This record gives sequence, C-alpha cells and structure tokens, in this order.
Amino acid sequence: MAKLSVQDAIRRDIIVGALQPGTRITEASLAATHGVSRVPVREALRALEAEGFVESRANVGSRVAAIPVDDADDLFAVREALEVATARRAAARAASLFRKAAPPPEEWWRIRSILAGLLDDGDAAVESGDLDRLPDLNSKFHLGIADLSGSVTLGVLLRQLSGKIEWLYASDEHSRGKKLWPEHRPILAAIDAGDADRAGELMGWHVRQSRIGYLSRSASQSPSSEPAVNEAIANALR
Repeated sequence: MAKLSVQDAIRRDIIVGALQPGTRITEASLAATHGVSRVPVREALRALEAEGFVESRANVGSRVAAIPVDDADDLFAVREALEVATARRAAARAASLFRKAAPPPEEWWRIRSILAGLLDDGDAAVESGDLDRLPDLNSKFHLGIADLSGSVTLGVLLRQLSGKIEWLYASDEHSRGKKLWPEHRPILAAIDAGDADRAGELMGWHVRQSRIGYLSRSASQSPSSEPAVNEAIANALR
C-alpha cells in the first residue's frame, strides 16, 4: 500500500477521530508525528483549511474544524442528489450493456468485482465488530457506484465531497454504521437488475437514513439546536 501524503495522513487522523474537532494543532507537533519537516505540514494545513477540515487564525494558530449542523445538512442534501443520480445512471448503464449481444466491457466487471469485495469486507467488519473499518469501506463503495455509472462528471463531484462524507459517516459509525451497512447489497442488486427507479429509490433512502441519524444525534448532544435540527429532519423526511 502506498504511503499516505502528509495531507492525506492528517485528514485521515481527523476523519477517524484521532484529532477531534477543536484540537489545537501545530506545525512542529505534526512534523514530529509524521517524520517530516514543517514545510510540507504547512502546505498540508493550508490545503486542509481550504477543504474545511482545519481552521486557522492569525496569532492563534490552527485547530481541527467542526462541521456545523447546517453545513452537514446541506452536505447530505447535495450528497443525496448526487448519489441518486449515480445509482440511476449505473442501473441504466447495466440495462443497456446487458441488452447488447456483446458481453459488457472488462472495465465493468473489474469495478463490479471490487464492489463485491467491498461488500464482503464490510459484512465481515460488522460481524466481527470492527466498525472502524466501515467509513473507508463505505466511501469506496459509493465511489465505486459512481465509477460503475460511467459518468466522469458525477464521479469527480462525488470525490470532491468524499472526505467530508466519510468524516460525517465516521462520527456516527458505532451508532448507525452497523444498521446502515446491509443497505448496500439491495442497492447493488437493483443496479445489477438494470432497475434505475429502484436503484435511485434505495440510494435516496439510504442517504436520508444517514442524514436523519446524524441530525438526531446532533440534537441530543446540543439541546439548544434541537428546534433547528427537528426542522431539518422533517425536511429530510419529505
């Protein structure tokens, strides 16, 4: 496995919770942790600030950012629109490929095989209670569906959001991940069957369940935000 860049390694630590929101981070400490000079760390922090993972203030320093509830809800809404589109597109492509006399291209089967392996790995992680593996597997599965759709545009857009999506998923993995993971198999089955309507419906429901779970947990942790969160949940259920 290729070694992660400093930027990827710091992002990974934020996503998995090794660096919690609000944690103060310094170039010196991160350079020591990752065995590099302060220059690549400085560049990594600038990039992660642009991605929304880090907040930096003059004369104060850098801290791990948090995702405000409103931003998280917006992210889920955008994600739902994108992922419903990728699922529908993948199913329509499957229907088209399997109607032809020639067999589907090798690239289709390569991606489909990867998705099958990810589902097996996720099932094994749920069975063994190794839920820390689920955010990464979940991200790879959804990106794989985008690849299966054959849409470069949808794939690029989803990859731009994938880090934040994985961060939200990781924050809720132990309370929701075990329940949500099995929903992936019916989605892929609908794609295999070439049923675009069913694939889109299942994907939309899957993302909404993540959205509702995240918002519900946010409300329980911050009672003052409960009215706004309840409104967001009601909107997600429409």
